[in-house]
Amino acid sequence: MPIYLDNNATTPVHPRVAAIIERHLRGPGGNPSSDHAAGREAAAAAARARGQVAALLGCDLGEIVFTGCGSESNNLALKGAAYALRDRGRHLVVSATEHPAVTAPARYLEREGWEVTVVAVGADGRVRPGDVARALRPDTVLVSIMHSNNETGVLNPVVPIAAVCRERGVLFHTDAAQSAGKVPIHVREEGYDLLTLAGHKMGAPKGIGALYVREGVQLEPLIHGAGHEGGRRAGTENVPYIAGLGEACALAVEEGLAAFAGRVRPLRDRLYELLANQIPGLELNGHLIERLPNTLNVSVPGVLGRVLLEGCPEVEASTGSACHEGEDRPSGVLMAMGLSPARALGALRLTLGLLTTEEEVESAAAALAAAGSRLQG
Repeated sequence: MPIYLDNNATTPVHPRVAAIIERHLRGPGGNPSSDHAAGREAAAAAARARGQVAALLGCDLGEIVFTGCGSESNNLALKGAAYALRDRGRHLVVSATEHPAVTAPARYLEREGWEVTVVAVGADGRVRPGDVARALRPDTVLVSIMHSNNETGVLNPVVPIAAVCRERGVLFHTDAAQSAGKVPIHVREEGYDLLTLAGHKMGAPKGIGALYVREGVQLEPLIHGAGHEGGRRAGTENVPYIAGLGEACALAVEEGLAAFAGRVRPLRDRLYELLANQIPGLELNGHLIERLPNTLNVSVPGVLGRVLLEGCPEVEASTGSACHEGEDRPSGVLMAMGLSPARALGALRLTLGLLTTEEEVESAAAALAAAGSRLQG
């Protein structure tokens, strides 16, 4: 079997999560809104999962809105806040390295009459709080800066950015799809108004996500219907997947965060060490320290990352965001950091998971180095 190093694209479903989902799929399958035994059982399962997500993030149950994915959560955060506050102002701020699930709704709002300011990042890929402060205007209603970057793993200084926004009375949203379950997040202590997470980035299936909405924050729903999710997202709840997301969050609290800090980070650093020792001129992309413990983004000089991976079937990884696969064009994230097109095209994104072993790291490094050597000539 190939060695899987593409966990930032999606993670395998954790066995405990799969077992919970299967149990609910084989159960009575009641509608959580129904007032009978099967309905009450489904409602109780959703409530339990809501509590598990809230426990991971450090918030109240009523501040969690279940969605269909991280992209929906981002759209609800940006469009929902913009529409709810349109009489107060029509200006948004995002960063140059946001995921398309943020930039696309921002551009949609721009076409609808909102103004969008894009804040640059430094060579290390991080947004500077001072740049965000300078971008704020009297009519700014929302700032959205990602918690960590999906390609480089770079962690943004979101706590001071949130503080700047709070001082100016501006809502702050952070896309934490890549961070949740890997690094600690405490939404109240850190001052976020809105936060996105995606199930398939943390051991739950694709097709389930959540949005933290601080109590008192008003959002215009994107999906209208009955009063599900506190009136913020209509649609009968997907109880099996909601239960799976809850279990994934519980696993992160129990063992995931500690494993990423204590076991996955050393494996990632070992992978980098092995590659750097075997591939001449290998370059690390992103901040050396302030990045996710599982993420390694490196460039191989003189080689296209896509071609290297095609010549290394022993390893499954990516050359950037999974949403951009299959095209020989430089990563927008890496270009925003000031990298040359050649360096950006030579990038590999290698992302480890909870199930990655030391043996896999050693084997992957050897296979990648051999492929790189062949291509470098």
